[in-house]
Amino acid sequence: MDQEKVSATLTVAVPAARVFAVLADPTTHSAIDGTGWVQEAADRAPLTEVGQIFRMDMHHANHPNGDYQVANKVQVLDPPRAIGWLTGQEKDDGRLEFGGWIWRYDLAPLGPSKTEVTLTYDWSAVPQSIREYLQFPPFGPEHLTNSLHHLAELVSGG
Repeated sequence: MDQEKVSATLTVAVPAARVFAVLADPTTHSAIDGTGWVQEAADRAPLTEVGQIFRMDMHHANHPNGDYQVANKVQVLDPPRAIGWLTGQEKDDGRLEFGGWIWRYDLAPLGPSKTEVTLTYDWSAVPQSIREYLQFPPFGPEHLTNSLHHLAELVSGG
């Protein structure tokens, strides 16, 4: 396994387009995450283009401020097959700075009403300066599996 990338895969009994629509809606990301870290979407518009920025309100007990905000930049948008974004933050001067890690979902239709979903967290582009104070990945491998199960509940209406 690549030491700078972790993935999980789950098959859901819904069409890829429906799964993609949920992933492209930032307001669903808190429910998909399931850790309590992702609070809610500050930018609620659907993800429609590469380069689009969407912000999420976050909370983490180990973060210096507890509550903080991330700025995500859409890197991959290939409906209904793939969607992914880089996570970063807005600096005091308004510049966006990305840490080098990406969240990516790949969707493989297995027929008209079944989709294989693979979630990948890739931190291979994180610079050493960030690695000195952040451990990667910042969660256990079960986090991705849990997120996929939350996604499956959302897309199945359960």
